[in-house]
Amino acid sequence: MLRTGLGFDVHAFKEGRKLILGGVEIPYEKGLDGHSDADVLVHALMDAILGALRLGDIGKLFPDTDDSFKDADSLVLLEKVAKLMREEGFEFLDGDIVVACQAPKLSRYREHMIERVSNTLGVPFESLGIKATTTEHLGFVGRKEGIAVWASVLLQKVIKDD
Repeated sequence: MLRTGLGFDVHAFKEGRKLILGGVEIPYEKGLDGHSDADVLVHALMDAILGALRLGDIGKLFPDTDDSFKDADSLVLLEKVAKLMREEGFEFLDGDIVVACQAPKLSRYREHMIERVSNTLGVPFESLGIKATTTEHLGFVGRKEGIAVWASVLLQKVIKDD
């Protein structure tokens, strides 16, 4: 059995925070606002995986009302989602991620982000795609107020020979 999942997340920029995307610190004048490290890329990916598993979203699993997740490393949270995915009997086949960001430019960090995320999931580098686009200066992304990310995943139920 195959399952698809679609995730979306958005975070506003905030002064005095590091910008973390795909587990990589990106040099920029602002970071993203959020309860955890606000890694919007990883958050969208986790929501896509949880959606494919039919287990809700990251707000259900890691609520922002729980102080134990304050400033949490999103890759650590992704490890928990990957473990849950395996416990549910699924394997990650493919993922595609689109980052909408007017600034900063992300192309030079793309491979490092794929490496960090694929290693965290325990999947081959080639099974994950990350691309960045601008919004041609339209909307909150175009005004450099934040970043939006869409993620799509394909999971497969593991058939066990008994």
